[in-house]
This record gives sequence, C-alpha cells and structure tokens, in this order.
Amino acid sequence: MTDELDGMATFVAVAEAKGFRAAGERLGVSHSAVSQAIRRLEERLGVALVQRTTRSVRLTEAGERLHAAVRPALEEVRAAIAGVGELGDEPRGTLRLHGSTVTETTFVESLLADFLTSYPHVRLDFVGSDVAVDIVAGGYDAGIQLGEVIDKDMIAIPVTGDMRLAVVGAPAYLARRGVPKHPRDLAEHDCLNWHPTPDAPPYRWEFTEDAREFAITVPARVLSTNSGMNRRLAIAGVGLTLSFDAHVRDAIARGELVSVLDEYCAPFPGYYLYYPQRRQASKALRALVEHLRSWRREGPGTRRGGPASTVRKRRG
Repeated sequence: MTDELDGMATFVAVAEAKGFRAAGERLGVSHSAVSQAIRRLEERLGVALVQRTTRSVRLTEAGERLHAAVRPALEEVRAAIAGVGELGDEPRGTLRLHGSTVTETTFVESLLADFLTSYPHVRLDFVGSDVAVDIVAGGYDAGIQLGEVIDKDMIAIPVTGDMRLAVVGAPAYLARRGVPKHPRDLAEHDCLNWHPTPDAPPYRWEFTEDAREFAITVPARVLSTNSGMNRRLAIAGVGLTLSFDAHVRDAIARGELVSVLDEYCAPFPGYYLYYPQRRQASKALRALVEHLRSWRREGPGTRRGGPASTVRKRRG
C-alpha cells in the first residue's frame, strides 16, 4: 500500500503547478527530487503520466485520470490528519504555510518564532517563494502575502499594516547622474530591478500621481532575483533601486542612501495571513490566528528588516 501511494502528493503538485521546478517550490524540495519521484511513480504504474518539455509539463490522458481521482482523496486524507490533531487539549500537528520571501526573514524571526515557542507541539512546514500559488491546491493551511493579491474569498488577517515603496540611490550616484523629479525621468537612469524567477518579466515600478496608479518599465542596468543584492549595489553607487522603505530606513539614516520621488510613492495594504473560509481551520491554525492578533496588539508593525522583496501586484 505504501508503494502505491508513494509519489502521489508530488504528482498532484506537478499537475497543479504545471512544472517540476514550481512543484518543488511548493513542496520545499529540489527540482531533481520531484523529477525522480514522478519517474519512479511512472515506472511503478507502467504508464506515462506527464509529457515533459523544456519549459513545462502537460498531463497525459492517464495523468489526467489519475489527477482527477487522487486530488480529492488527498484533500480528505489531509482533513482526516488535521481532525486527529483536534482531539488533544493543545494545538498539535503540522501547520503548512506558504509565504513570499519576506516571511523567510521578517516573520520567521518574530511572529512564527514566538508562535512556535508558545505551542511546542506544533510543527511548521513553511515554503517561501515569490511564485504565486493556490494554497488550496498546494495543500497549505494558510499563506502570508500582500493584501492586494489575495483572492476575495479568503479570510485575511493583517500582519504588518500599510507599507510603502521607496526609490533610493547613493548620494554619489545622484550627484553624478542627477535627481529624478518624476518617475518618467527613470528612463535616463541606471536602475537595479527585480523579478521573482529567471523566467518572469522584470517588475514594473508602480507609482501614484493625483490618486491615479501607474507603472513604469525601467531600463535595468541590473536584473536580479535578489532584492537584497540590489540594495547593496545601490549603496555602492551603481544605480537606483526600488525597495520597501522599512528595508532601507537604516541605510537612509546612515546617509548611505537617499530616497527620491517620495511624493509618487503612496502607502498600500501590507502583508496578511490568509486561509480559505470554506475549509474548517485546524486547531493549530486557529492558535496561529489568535497569536497573530495578540502579536499585533503589541505593536510590531513592520519589524526589523522589513520586507525582502519588492513585488506588489500580480501582473499578467
């Protein structure tokens, strides 16, 4: 029985994510581990389940039939496991969370660390990625994400409060290249830009003017999946970058960076913990929600370091 079930969760993740790499990010394992698990499953069943290309995978007819049968069964198994954990007096079991990379630095160091200390019988399975996921299809209990990209049918509890982006550069760079007066002036500057994955398009810098939002495609002197590196390059005088203001506040105070175009950088809703309202929350998730509300009452705001990435809206 174990052999027959081995690899099914991985197969469902591949089917939902439409790729081995994206499935690995959901599951917290490597691309090669996912590929090997699918290959072993196909060999055991004696039939091809996916058709592989250089950029994605597509289910075969056999894969489609297996996915249709296995996904609801896995949901029932996860619900049953969560139900068993409800029988104890204290929250226990595994809490599966998905969050953007900001949660790997800010929330794990504060909110989640405090929560795990308070509830020693709860285990955490956390996946941090800037790739948008369906937390229901991925089998997560909840996610942590910017409020404006969370589906309306989710229950959402604020984590950080409002946030703001800032365009920053080193004093030496601004002295050499001049200070942009309007976002359109960025076309004449060296910009240090970001994208969530190597295949994703560069982030379009978002601004507000006269209560109207607009986005600018900036010329990228550097394009990186690491916004922290962009900030360090900005301090070195290479160009301008866009970052959450909480992440550059200390560098500005030290005089290493200068914030420009502030009048065009309006606040927006920050990070939220969210989960499906149609699914009964486990005792561990309910404990996390209550812990979050208590944590918020203590006034953490955007704690030390602030967000790690600069992506705001989900764009097509």
